[in-house]
Amino acid sequence: MAVFVQLVDAGSLTAAADVLGMSAPAVARSLAALEREVGVRLVNRTTRRSSLSDEGREYYERCRRVLAEMEAADATLSSRRIEPQGRLRLTAPVTYGRLHIAPVVADYMTRYPAVEVELLLLDRVVDLVEEGIDAGLRIGHLPESSLVAAKVGQTRRVLCAAPAYLKRFGTPKAPADLRGKSAVIFAGLTSSNEWTFGGKPPVRIPVRPVLRTNQFDVALDACARGTGFGQFLCYLVEAPIAAGLLKRVLGDFEPAPLPIHVVYPHARHLSSNVRAFVDLAIAQLRDRAA
Repeated sequence: MAVFVQLVDAGSLTAAADVLGMSAPAVARSLAALEREVGVRLVNRTTRRSSLSDEGREYYERCRRVLAEMEAADATLSSRRIEPQGRLRLTAPVTYGRLHIAPVVADYMTRYPAVEVELLLLDRVVDLVEEGIDAGLRIGHLPESSLVAAKVGQTRRVLCAAPAYLKRFGTPKAPADLRGKSAVIFAGLTSSNEWTFGGKPPVRIPVRPVLRTNQFDVALDACARGTGFGQFLCYLVEAPIAAGLLKRVLGDFEPAPLPIHVVYPHARHLSSNVRAFVDLAIAQLRDRAA
């Protein structure tokens, strides 16, 4: 397969032979043996030129994927044989990073003291390649990219209010009941004056903001003090709900959960310190989610 792919990439027997360190007849024999093995002609050869057959074109694409996976597997095993050392740069959303990534980093540093870790907690999407980040955590649906993504959990948008506020103004039974009610907007979750709820299609309800802030703790404190309703990701409000400071409402109308992924460059480019962190983070975050 490797000889066949190199032959296609190089464009000729002679060029492929130079790259592979083989003789041109040896490349020709390797191609002929492969064609006998698969039972079809992969390359149409004439006295003047060679071209891929239809079967050869499809087989070439599959071979490239197989060889890439083999290379990645070898690189993974090689990186695990080397003790992690050097620098590791990570990123995660601020609050999730404090709650869930920081403990993983602490465990990682105990296991691998030769690694210097830099953890950037930012509530924005960081371009890992552009900003020189080795691995990150993303909440939400991912766009197409060259990054590898491993799902480690999920979170939901939940609506909360203080028990005293609900006692005074009533508990909503449906999203439409929020019209005219006071709303605390956490700008890290939404920039509009609408809240989205589940349904086909999703239901969007305009709300009346009485406070808008880009600081999660400010928005949470305002809700707990009875300023109004607030919509947050569920991991942000676990503690105040458990403490009775907030109550979760309209649970039957919550939107579909958002996935949580650890993202990192392709496995073939991972150093031993990145590979060790990715393996540890995936295992521990999945345990927490479970």
